[in-house]
Amino acid sequence: MARRYDCTDVVDRKHGLREAASAVRRGDLVVLPTDTVYGVGADAFNNKAVNNLLEAKGRGRGMPSPVLVGSPNTLHGLVTDMSEQAWELVDAFWPGALTLVARHQPSLAWDLGETRGTVAVRMPLHPVALELLKEVGPMAVSSANLTGHPAPQTCDEASGMLGDSVAVLLDGGPTPDTVPSSIVDLTGRVPVLLRAGAVSEEELRKVVPDLETSH
Repeated sequence: MARRYDCTDVVDRKHGLREAASAVRRGDLVVLPTDTVYGVGADAFNNKAVNNLLEAKGRGRGMPSPVLVGSPNTLHGLVTDMSEQAWELVDAFWPGALTLVARHQPSLAWDLGETRGTVAVRMPLHPVALELLKEVGPMAVSSANLTGHPAPQTCDEASGMLGDSVAVLLDGGPTPDTVPSSIVDLTGRVPVLLRAGAVSEEELRKVVPDLETSH
């Protein structure tokens, strides 16, 4: 039975974050609010936990989990070949609803799915998510829904789909945005917009004028 904590209450939030951090370290799954939709998360470096995350969602390894971080500085240990343009995007839109696809450090002993040497990484603009990430480090976090179902905007919706596959539910109230993050691929010669989301193409082009779009 998942333990649920009301993160709008100061005391409950403190207890909830402590329990969520313990759960992540044990290799369990937790539901957490972000600035886009609710996510289900696990320790990014616990391969069994990440596999359990994909199984809980009914998601195959061909759709690997993104990673959330609590600070832009964390990127130095996770990814390689970050261009000046890439850092300009980080400076402009993090924390926020922009996911960046980059090549991960070859030395990392993680298994997020069939990533082909890349990782989709984001720093969310949500205090509860950031507190947890700063406590436990990078987390594999995917939307807290069953594959093929709408991404949840409330803890109730997430709980209804994932049930007992998670150990802790952090309830931060309805998420502030209904639109998923925008995704920009940084692995090629120029940045490529893979998904237009909460950060518009127009906003992105103000930072990277040569942005291309995928077809």
